Amino acid sequence: MAVASSSASPQEKYDVFLSFRGADTRYYAALCQKHINAFMDDEELERGEQISPSLLNAIEQSNISLIIFSQGYASSRWCLEELEKILECMDRYGQIVMPVFYNIDTSDVRNQYGIFGDAFAKHEERFKGRQDVLQRWRSALRKATNLSGFDSNVIR
Repeated sequence: MAVASSSASPQEKYDVFLSFRGADTRYYAALCQKHINAFMDDEELERGEQISPSLLNAIEQSNISLIIFSQGYASSRWCLEELEKILECMDRYGQIVMPVFYNIDTSDVRNQYGIFGDAFAKHEERFKGRQDVLQRWRSALRKATNLSGFDSNVIR
C-alpha cells in the first residue's frame, strides 16, 4: 500500500504494529488468522527500563499502527512512549494510525478523566519536575483521539 509521506519511510517489515496494555492477545491472534503480519511486543519490561530500540524500529517499520486504548493503557509509561513514536511516524512517514477505544470513553482518553485521570495523577507523582513529559503524553492522547477510529461500545 503506497502512502504519501513527507520523507522517506523506513523499509516496511510489518503490516500492523499493536500498541496495547495487558496480556490480552486476541487482536494479535485475529490478525494472524487473517495472515496479517503483526508485531506485538511480548517482552516484559522491568521498572526503569527504556523502550528498546528494536521496539521503536518495529513501530517505524509498520505500515499501520493500531492503538488499543483500554482502561490500563494510560497507566503504562511504555504505552504512552509508544504512542508518541506512533504519532511521530504518522506525521513523518504518513503511517496509518487507527485508535480502538476498548470499553473506555473517548472523552476520558482525550481529557484524561476517569481511570485515565487517575493514571495521570500517579504519573504526576512519579515524574515530579518533568512536566514536559506529562505534557507530551497528554498532547499525544488528545491527538490520537481526534483520529478516526473504532469504539467497542458501538462496533465489535
